[in-house]
Amino acid sequence: MAAAAAVGLGVYSTEIERHELDIVRIPIKLRNLPDSFRGMRIAQISDIHFDEFTEPFFVRQTVEKVNSLKPDMVLLTGDYISDAPLPAHDAIQHIGPCAEILGGIECPLRFSILGNHDANVSAPGVTEALQSHNIPVLANRYMPIERDGKRLWIAGVEDPGTQTPDLSKAIPPSARADGESVILLSHAPDYADNVVGHGVDLVLSGHTHGGQIRIPFIPPIRLPELGRKYVKGHFQLGAMQLYVNRGIGTVGVPMRFRCPPEITLITLV
Repeated sequence: MAAAAAVGLGVYSTEIERHELDIVRIPIKLRNLPDSFRGMRIAQISDIHFDEFTEPFFVRQTVEKVNSLKPDMVLLTGDYISDAPLPAHDAIQHIGPCAEILGGIECPLRFSILGNHDANVSAPGVTEALQSHNIPVLANRYMPIERDGKRLWIAGVEDPGTQTPDLSKAIPPSARADGESVILLSHAPDYADNVVGHGVDLVLSGHTHGGQIRIPFIPPIRLPELGRKYVKGHFQLGAMQLYVNRGIGTVGVPMRFRCPPEITLITLV
C-alpha cells in the first residue's frame, strides 16, 4: 500500500501538477499611479528552464494561456534555460527554441530580465536570442510606458547572484522627483531589501519556484541563495511591494508538489 502511494505521488507530482498552470490574479495598488494606467493588466511569467525539464509543448501552452488573458503588458523575470546538468555550450542551444516560442506572445508591450542560470550559461547569448524575438532585456536600464501624457516606468536589474545589479542605472532619476510609479524586475527576490528607499513601488521576482516541493509541516526542501527570505506571493516592505512568482519550470527533479506552476496576472489599481 505504501509503495503504491509513493508511486502515485511520484506520478502526480511529475506528470500532473508540474503541468497544471495556475493563474494567480492579484490587484496591486501603486502610489501616484496616473488614472490612465488604472486597470492596466500585467502578466508575469518566470523560470521556464526550457528542456530541463520544461517541454516545448508546455511553454507553448503557457504562451497560449498568456495570450488568452489579453494582458496590456507581459514581464518575464528570468531563467529561460538551465546551467545544469548540460555544459554551457550545450545548454545555450536551448535558448533559441525557447525565445522563438516566447516570441509568440501577442502583447506588444513585453520586457524581460535574465536569471542566474541564464547568466551562468551566457548572458550575451540569452540576451541576443530574446531581443531578436522583440523581447527587450532590461539589464540595469529602464523604459517609460506612456499614456495620455503620463508615464509608468518599467526597470530591470542584472541578476543579483551572478552579475552586478546597479540601481543607479536601473531606476530613472526623474521618477522620484516627478513622483512617478516604478516597477522593477529583479530575478532574485531577496534583493528587494536593497531596493527599499530607492523610489521603487513594486518589485517583481521569480527564482525560488515557490519552493517547488512543499511537503506539509516541513519547510521547502531546497531554496536558492537570495531566495530564502521571500519565497512566494505578495509582500509589503514599507512603502514598497514585492511579488514572487512560482515559475513555470523545475530544477533538480521534474517534480512539483503543492506548488503548481504560475502565471501571475496583476491589475494595477
